[in-house]
Amino acid sequence: MADGWEQAPQGGDRTPPPRPLDAIDRDILRILQTDGRASVRSVAERVHVSRANAYARINRLIDDGVIRGFSARVNHERAGQGASAYITLKIVQNSWRTVREQLQALPGAAHIALVSGDFDVLLLVHTPDNRSLRELVLTKLQAIPEVLSTRTLLVFEETDVHRKFAADGAAGGVRRPATGV
Repeated sequence: MADGWEQAPQGGDRTPPPRPLDAIDRDILRILQTDGRASVRSVAERVHVSRANAYARINRLIDDGVIRGFSARVNHERAGQGASAYITLKIVQNSWRTVREQLQALPGAAHIALVSGDFDVLLLVHTPDNRSLRELVLTKLQAIPEVLSTRTLLVFEETDVHRKFAADGAAGGVRRPATGV
């Protein structure tokens, strides 16, 4: 766009163009990825800035869309979701937005990605057991008209990789930091 602002992908508000992050921003991202519950005071002390500066930087990172949110890492097996699978889907050309909406509504859908290669979509799901997984694939996924085929890859064991922000990567994980923390 001529004014330097971009239209959000799902027709939402316009977002500012990406802005380079300095060393303090990158340090803040690393801290929050390690502990999303870290207080503003703790973050400020660890990156050697004032609490007000840390608070403003965190809010800017949220407003700019660098920080997409904060979440808990879940042990799915302990949470009653003992069966996990990656499911690859081939879909009708130009049906991504429609398919994405339907996949987001699936119980147990944890991650959805449009990818290149031999299939179009990679879906991670967690279900209580293999019977529930079978139901999800055979009655819900394959009932979506735009889904041409699926392939299910069972997950035997998962390792939660402790992600760190890379200088050329993106932060994941929106809550605003509490004031006075």
